[in-house]
Amino acid sequence: MTASKRTIALVCPGGPITRDLAKELGEIAADHCGNAVELRFHEQCFLEAGHFAGTDDERSAAFLEVANDPHYDAVWFARGGYGAGRLDDALYAKLNDAARGKTYFGYSDAGVILACLDALGIGKSVHGPMATDLVRVDGHAAMRRALDFLVFDRTDGVEQAAMRARCMAFNITVLAHFIGLDGTPDFSGRVVMLEDVGEYLYRIDRAMQAIVTSPKMKDAAGVMLGRVSEAPENDRPFGAEPEEIARYWCERAGVPYLGRADIGHDSDNKIVPFLREDDIDPDAANNIVQFSRRPQS
Repeated sequence: MTASKRTIALVCPGGPITRDLAKELGEIAADHCGNAVELRFHEQCFLEAGHFAGTDDERSAAFLEVANDPHYDAVWFARGGYGAGRLDDALYAKLNDAARGKTYFGYSDAGVILACLDALGIGKSVHGPMATDLVRVDGHAAMRRALDFLVFDRTDGVEQAAMRARCMAFNITVLAHFIGLDGTPDFSGRVVMLEDVGEYLYRIDRAMQAIVTSPKMKDAAGVMLGRVSEAPENDRPFGAEPEEIARYWCERAGVPYLGRADIGHDSDNKIVPFLREDDIDPDAANNIVQFSRRPQS
């Protein structure tokens, strides 16, 4: 498979990564893509400031730098972990025309950035694997899936429902915390896919209530539930499994529950582009989504 060479910047809006991890991902990219891609890890990825990969100012500056740089085709978030919501709110107004032509790729806490960019109509936000997924079982497969999409525009790794509908994907806990804030995208007519990891089921129930009953969800096309994994044991059973929780709150709020989505905090996590109306060809058979890359500015 051939492709024009693409240059991808990696930054960490939350926690840091190690140089060994960066080296490993670089080797996977070279082996899988050959000369079709160049990964450039911003030095900020390796900074440490308590929990974070550098201070709020350093993380904000790194993201703004690579987003505005016309040499990069995409910005790939290398790690999640709390921190994306602490970036400077003012940076989004500083994004230039080059930033508007890029793909932004990641998930988990990085969903805050993906949501803000989508709300502003900047670039193409995409839920997908990050560098730190290399530590998971079959992590290499997740990296190849991401590279196939970012470098070769392949859709093999795209969640099937996202091939035929305008979808978005978020971590449940993360979305529950920012759905009431400025910068929340327009959910109207969109399928909202949700996943989580490591949360007590009563917390999942609380977060689903906040999401599904939010006025911002009233015109959503519906909710799909991804994997809710590694839920710790509480002192007493909650009494409902994740899908029962999702169905309960969707029915109570009058939001359609549309079944399961193939996303989650694992190496099988599929890709979900945040599509807009102009990404779908109404005349195509079965309303197939168009994944053509937007022209670079």
